[in-house]
Amino acid sequence: MDDYRFPKGEEVRERWSEQVGRDGFVLLEAVHAPTAPDWLREIEAVQVLQVSWVQQYHRDEKGVRRREGKDLPPIHHRLCSPYDTDARYGIKRGSGWTGYKAHLTETCEPDAPHVITQMATTDAVVADTEMTEPVHQALAGRELLPHVHVVDAGYTTAALFLAATERGMELLGPAPHDSSRQSREDQGFSRADFTIDWDDESAVCPGGHRSFEWWEQKHHRNGTAVLKVSFSAEHCRPCPKQTSCTKPPSGRRGTGITFLPRERHEALEAVRQAQETDEWKDRYAIRAGVEGTISQAVRVTGLRRTRYRNLPTTRLGHGLAATALNLIRIDRWLTGTPLGSTRTSRLEALMLAA
Repeated sequence: MDDYRFPKGEEVRERWSEQVGRDGFVLLEAVHAPTAPDWLREIEAVQVLQVSWVQQYHRDEKGVRRREGKDLPPIHHRLCSPYDTDARYGIKRGSGWTGYKAHLTETCEPDAPHVITQMATTDAVVADTEMTEPVHQALAGRELLPHVHVVDAGYTTAALFLAATERGMELLGPAPHDSSRQSREDQGFSRADFTIDWDDESAVCPGGHRSFEWWEQKHHRNGTAVLKVSFSAEHCRPCPKQTSCTKPPSGRRGTGITFLPRERHEALEAVRQAQETDEWKDRYAIRAGVEGTISQAVRVTGLRRTRYRNLPTTRLGHGLAATALNLIRIDRWLTGTPLGSTRTSRLEALMLAA
């Protein structure tokens, strides 16, 4: 049932959805009645209906109500399609879809055919950063781990930069942006403006004052260890730079700042400094090739639409698509067919002509 086919009006829709909920419970009760044949409960559509109704509706002595907001199950477990119970709803760069993600890794040497060495498939909810390490493990297991792995910003974190170095490889990609308010608004002081004394376990603020508290804390979301540093309100309140600092003083504590542990912090800062150089930008330009691979996969194999239901068979389909692309590329390499040039849209062609 699509949104545009719903009844018009919020109250009418609510009454309609509650009636649908009651109808579903009547059907499920009939299927699970003592007199009903056992095989009814084994029908896949009935099992999907039961899971969906548990997730979408709440029933008590007051009646049937549709679940909303926080009352719904976590997105990782929430059914999004009655036809594919593994599909999930994902959003990336403002675009949303129900289904899966494909993560491609290809070779990019100038004197050899560019072939896909790894195709990883996940449901649409799995974050890209969750796949960097599994991809490296899979490549290492097949002795295909590259010396340099060029990735986009979605596949990098401080921990992943460090893990790649420990593997003896370089993870070449943009560092995550500083998430502080000052960095987002491009005004005021950010973490980079504080000087850290790791040996003394203290930091010096842009106003020249040294911190008086330093402790380790687990991040409330992912359990990653972070370092909390606080400065004295005695120094922060009269400081002329206070309005540009991280936050107003509270109690005897003044400004507070959060850092990653030393190894991760230094790895992240090293990448942030390097990516401002022309040398880094020239090296990173090669990543544009994978966009051509994605485009080819979409045009040749229809990668945007899976021909299969559920994650295992969709993963198989993606593997077959990658194999087909490799056969095409090896054939073109052996026959001397040059690489295709970047396509120019009609609008861009008009602009160039003008």
